[in-house]
Amino acid sequence: MKLKGKTALVAGGGRGIGRCIALALAREGADIAVGDLVGENADSVRDEIKALRVNALACKVDLTKRVEVEQMVEKVLSQFGQLDILVNSAGWDKLEPFLESSEETWERILAVNFKSVLYTAKAVLPHMISRGSGKIVNISSDAGRVGSSWEAVYSGAKGAVIAFSKTLAREVARYKINVNVVCPGLTDTPLLAAVRSQSPQTEKLIDAVTKATPFRRVAKPEEIAEAVLFFASPSADFVTGQTLSVSGGLTMV
Repeated sequence: MKLKGKTALVAGGGRGIGRCIALALAREGADIAVGDLVGENADSVRDEIKALRVNALACKVDLTKRVEVEQMVEKVLSQFGQLDILVNSAGWDKLEPFLESSEETWERILAVNFKSVLYTAKAVLPHMISRGSGKIVNISSDAGRVGSSWEAVYSGAKGAVIAFSKTLAREVARYKINVNVVCPGLTDTPLLAAVRSQSPQTEKLIDAVTKATPFRRVAKPEEIAEAVLFFASPSADFVTGQTLSVSGGLTMV
C-alpha cells in the first residue's frame, strides 16, 4: 500500500468528492481524519474507513472559522502524532449572474472555497515543516482555470486557490513539502444536484456543459479521488506547484 504509515486530513471529507478522497487514501493504508461541517457525515465516513481496518477520526468543524480549524488540527495531531497529507476538498457555490449576486453570497463563497484553504495550510504547515516532509492537495475547479458563466465569484475564489497553491509550493519546497491542485469539471455530487435544482436556467446550463464535454458525461467523485491519490503518493514526490484538470476534456488549456 502506497500510504502505509501516513496520516491524512481531508477537510470537507463528509460527502461527495471529499468522501471518495478519504476512502481512496484509506485503501492505500493511510490513517484518516475527516473534517466536515456536518458531524453526522464525518462520523459516517469515519465508520466506512474503519470498516477497511484503517484508523480514522471524525471532526465536526466549520472550516470558515480559523479557531475551529486550529482545534481540529490539534485534535488530529493528538490522536495520530503526525500529519503527512492535507487535502482541502470543501466547496460551495450558487449559480447566478454576477450583477444579481449579493455580498452575502460573495462572502460565503470566498470563505468556504478560499479562506478555508488558508486556515488549514496555516495550521498544518508548521508541523510539516518541523518534520521536513508533507503533501498538500487543494481542490480547485476548472472554473478557476478558464472562468464559468454564472460563477464569477466562485471562479475567482477557485482561481485564487490555484495561485495561492503555486506560490506556497515555491515557499515550502525547501522543506520537502509538495503543494498541488486538482481541478474537477462537473462532478456527480450533492452540490451539483443542488445547483441543478436551483432553477430551470441552472439545469439548462449544466446540461449544456455536459454536452460540451468530449466524454459527454460528468465526472464520478472516485475519478477526482484518483488524481488526488497520485499527488498524495510517492509517485508525485518530484511534482509540485502543478494544476491537473480532471474534466473529461472540457478544457484543454
